[in-house]
Amino acid sequence: MKKLFLLGILLSGFLHAQDKSEEILQDSLKHWSVQGQNTLMLNQAAFSNWIGGGANNVGWIAGSNYNMTYEKGNDLLENIVILGYGQNNTKGLGNRKTQDIINLSSNYGRKISKNWYVSAGASLLTQFDAGYEDGNNPAAAKISNFMAPGYVNIGTGFTYRPSDNFTMTLRPANARWTFVLDKDLQYAGNYGLKNDGDTSLFQFGFLGTAVYKLQLMENITLINSASVFSNYLDHPERLVLSYGGVLNMKINKYISSVITLDVLYDHNQIWKTQVKQTLGVGVAYTIDNGIKKSENNKTNRSWK
Repeated sequence: MKKLFLLGILLSGFLHAQDKSEEILQDSLKHWSVQGQNTLMLNQAAFSNWIGGGANNVGWIAGSNYNMTYEKGNDLLENIVILGYGQNNTKGLGNRKTQDIINLSSNYGRKISKNWYVSAGASLLTQFDAGYEDGNNPAAAKISNFMAPGYVNIGTGFTYRPSDNFTMTLRPANARWTFVLDKDLQYAGNYGLKNDGDTSLFQFGFLGTAVYKLQLMENITLINSASVFSNYLDHPERLVLSYGGVLNMKINKYISSVITLDVLYDHNQIWKTQVKQTLGVGVAYTIDNGIKKSENNKTNRSWK
């Protein structure tokens, strides 16, 4: 009997502890907001006896874009994951890469006044696969690869976040490393490297980033992201500028048309403005969970 009595006490204590853990977990989860979209976009063209000419081709772009935010009291933690890869196969030319990005970032802030946080964060920007000089033709000269370049930023500053749709971070103290881990690309001048055989370049300066999500119509949203970096240590007037725009036109719950535009100027890469644009129609699965600042004003939501 004593053993059964002790077993009952232990079992009761275990169940109580389990209930308490579940309560703590549920309390923690309710402060998380997860917004994201997984996409698979397809495009295709076929020709037969077409006087105007043309080459048969088929292409695809797959991507994931997630924003995971924890907000409780004076604490704010925002994590962003952007992954994308795509190829196009054209008759007579073979496979060519059309999209390739790995963009990860995390930023923690502690509120100091209304909508303002003192913050610190880190980010990584690179690509999955090799890129080539002649339209990603593997027979041409290689110009990029995974972590060649790879950009790592770590810095402190301030974050302004008046709503779920706008976040701006200003870091007057930001360390920036450019990694070139492909030995074929490690020569002086490439991506700012000082000497042949160097694997990285260190810079220290100001980094400003902003994300603005705008709902143009009921099923049309536009996500704008921009950044600027100035290196205090060498030619601070030579700014690294970037802009990314994603226009999502929702057809129904699972089908969407997505247009992207990327503009970049980085003198360590090339003394010209780089522009990339993509268009696709395909499957898009959207996730939108959690309590947000704009919960009472859902017309301002960007992910629906």
